[in-house]
Amino acid sequence: MDSSELSEYLTLRQVSELLKIPPNILRNWDKSGTLKTIRIGEKKIQRYKKEDVIKFLEQQ
Repeated sequence: MDSSELSEYLTLRQVSELLKIPPNILRNWDKSGTLKTIRIGEKKIQRYKKEDVIKFLEQQ
């Protein structure tokens, strides 16, 4: 995955700061399906699709 593809994804910390909510709430939302993460690479690193976060914000 190259750097342009990585820019399409956000970390837990980035989304937490953007939405101004604690990371634990985001983890709960991932489990409940409210705002899901995806797993990237061999280490299965959790990331949020930027487009999913934007859609979530538009619905609020």
